[in-house]
Amino acid sequence: PPRSTLFPYTTLFRSGKVKQVPEIHKNVAVVILAAGKGTRMKSDKAKVLHEINSRPMISYVVACAKEIAGDNVVVLVGHQAEIVRTAVSKIAGNVIFALQKKQLGTGHAVMCAIPHIKKHVNEVVILCGDTPLITLRTIESLLSDHVRAKRDLTVLAAKTDNPFGYGRIVLDERGNVTGIVEEADATQEQKKIKIVNSGIYCVSMPFLSKSLKNIRSENAQSEFYLTDIIEIGYKGKKALGVTIEDCFEEISGVNTMEQLQKIETIMRQRQG
Repeated sequence: PPRSTLFPYTTLFRSGKVKQVPEIHKNVAVVILAAGKGTRMKSDKAKVLHEINSRPMISYVVACAKEIAGDNVVVLVGHQAEIVRTAVSKIAGNVIFALQKKQLGTGHAVMCAIPHIKKHVNEVVILCGDTPLITLRTIESLLSDHVRAKRDLTVLAAKTDNPFGYGRIVLDERGNVTGIVEEADATQEQKKIKIVNSGIYCVSMPFLSKSLKNIRSENAQSEFYLTDIIEIGYKGKKALGVTIEDCFEEISGVNTMEQLQKIETIMRQRQG
């Protein structure tokens, strides 16, 4: 089916207030990566189930995803799969679950999700289950920019004066994304790049399915990295781009209890 005009708005009344929300897009799916163990949390609980304001952190991500894609939301589970599945079903209702039996990297995770994505889907938004601050506005901006530019892949990026620890977005002279370089692998020149990867992407379904088949685990971690599809796409002269948003706070992930507490404080400030 052809790509439709994005985000025609409808009006909802909630608690006496008028709220503008986007209509669900039937040709868009969202994949949420939630299979990781989160060893740095030093807890027996699956990372995405740690609570922020009495809600599992993944619930915030799922809520955004459902506003975009309705029931076309695939949650990738792995560590404590059944516990995560039960918790998400209880708070989110009708979502699709995919199982990553072995944690072999983000690329492998998305491979496990592919069979669960409906055949009519044109675009896939990939989110992280441990970034509860992500907003609907930012996901909308990524998706609309991706479709408007008719790209095969769009990376959500943020600018920061302190990019330490984040993957850097490498662009060519025409503004095309050529790759993402992690902190450990970056040259001194690349470390000066202040545009960083959020770990959030919008990818056309045909390109995603094809490129995932070509990634390899020939790296220090012996894992399949989702970011490898960018290099594959660039070599294949695909349309790759970046949406740069003022969203550095939103892309902050939770890897430690200290980060969890910090994000809970931000969330409380947001909610007034």
